[in-house]
Amino acid sequence: MKIGLERVYATKAKASGKRILVDRIWPRGVRKDALKLDLWLRELAPSNELRKWFGHDPRRWEEFTRRYHSELRRPERQEQLHELLALARKGPVTLLYGARDEEHNEAVALREFLEDSAKK
Repeated sequence: MKIGLERVYATKAKASGKRILVDRIWPRGVRKDALKLDLWLRELAPSNELRKWFGHDPRRWEEFTRRYHSELRRPERQEQLHELLALARKGPVTLLYGARDEEHNEAVALREFLEDSAKK
């Protein structure tokens, strides 16, 4: 399973395979046709409450990841998770995100969750 990450504001799309936006909110200043998007899984993004609490503060990263993974285990998220895992098993996917911090964002935490799920 190959799951890449790419910031939507990157100057050049370097990813291959399916391109999937995993932010709850559409990235500011990005035209939909310019993103070359295959799928938008907004319901897999962290809840608004969790997203606001985290505020991209690296000091909250571990707790954010724990809470987000807990949200991903909820029954209402399972259909989209299975869809994403199925796509990743068929070929490469790239999770797109808008955050500036390339190490502490929901796409990083989601990829970790997916990789752990695939091992089970």
